[in-house]
Amino acid sequence: MSYAAAAQAPRHAPVPPHAPASAPAAARAGGLSKVYGEGETRVVALDSVSVEFGRGRFTAIMGPSGSGKSTLMHCMAGLDSLSAGSARIGDTELSHLGDRQLTRLRRDKIGFIFQAFNLLPTLTAIENITLPMDIAGRKPDQQWLDLVVGTVGLAERLQHRPSQLSGGQQQRVAVARALASRPEIIFADEPTGNLDSRSGAEVLGFLRDSVRELGQTIVMVTHDPVAASYADRVIFLADGRLIDELPAPTAEAVLDRMRRFEAKGRTS
Repeated sequence: MSYAAAAQAPRHAPVPPHAPASAPAAARAGGLSKVYGEGETRVVALDSVSVEFGRGRFTAIMGPSGSGKSTLMHCMAGLDSLSAGSARIGDTELSHLGDRQLTRLRRDKIGFIFQAFNLLPTLTAIENITLPMDIAGRKPDQQWLDLVVGTVGLAERLQHRPSQLSGGQQQRVAVARALASRPEIIFADEPTGNLDSRSGAEVLGFLRDSVRELGQTIVMVTHDPVAASYADRVIFLADGRLIDELPAPTAEAVLDRMRRFEAKGRTS
């Protein structure tokens, strides 16, 4: 949905945060910089960004194309290396880890939800949900798994393959897969980008419920003010720098903030 269209979308009232703002950080960046290329091709994707993501909180990252929002998520999730600074998941400093240690960290402590559902077509919904734990040789906590499945509303669809599910249902499977191993933090990259507005609202509601009811921590990259309004807090990036944040956002407040940034950019 465009920023202009978002102004006409139904208003979402601010949601009381699951945890207080002083909750310990699930992840943090300190002076994080990411540079690609050298010389004339040098691009500073992140420029000394410092930010914390509290436990049990839902944070949205927003900014124009090229602002560094996806790069920040990739660096914080251990999917991309840092050029300078620090990135931590809990007390673990990512820049000190080798490839095997990073793989183990992503498997054991981080959940991922992407715009593409990334489900295996030959597996049922429940097999897709438990696949990461099956690969790791771990049995799921059945009580937790049942709670997750109930939260995302999939109890009646567990034996269906992806081709038998709607787009919204497939993304709910991806959400359940991310939640099933009880990761310390979930990173979501435009999780509703391939969904219609109704399915997108359902998935965003499930993400918010997982924070409020299950105590999950979620960091979501989005361009959509309506999606951002489901979060407890929105941070804004521009030109690789953290420029602002907005607590208890509404779609209208996020849209207004983005318009001000765009207007400032045109006059600067």
